[in-house]
Amino acid sequence: MNLRKRTNRVPPEIPTSSMADIAFLLIVFFLVSTTMNQDKGLSLHLPPVAETKEVREKNICNVWINDQDQIAFFENDQLTMVALANLRTNIQQRLAANENLIVSLKAQRASTYRMFVDVLDELKLSGATRISIAEPEGG
Repeated sequence: MNLRKRTNRVPPEIPTSSMADIAFLLIVFFLVSTTMNQDKGLSLHLPPVAETKEVREKNICNVWINDQDQIAFFENDQLTMVALANLRTNIQQRLAANENLIVSLKAQRASTYRMFVDVLDELKLSGATRISIAEPEGG
């Protein structure tokens, strides 16, 4: 009987020659099968750039947001400040008085985007369907 141990035995190891191929296929699989949620943004229907219409002054309600995020109305060449909490009821009253009312929203460049969106939301919740976003003055 031969009790000697074999010395020419290959040590056990895990084959790694195809690991790169498997990793590449997994990466491609996850890239193809993964879906990304995209933000929708604001849902506004904007008219073409060259389109302008003449509107009577009594049918326009000018809402302005200044650089301190304060909301104001321009009426009869006077500035009337209003809180965000009171904006909806104020616009609802104006819409009840004039069904052809167009709300013109203008924000200074230094005002925050959050306040602009909050005011726009309040205008939509008040029932205003004709909202004009005016270009801010200055550079």
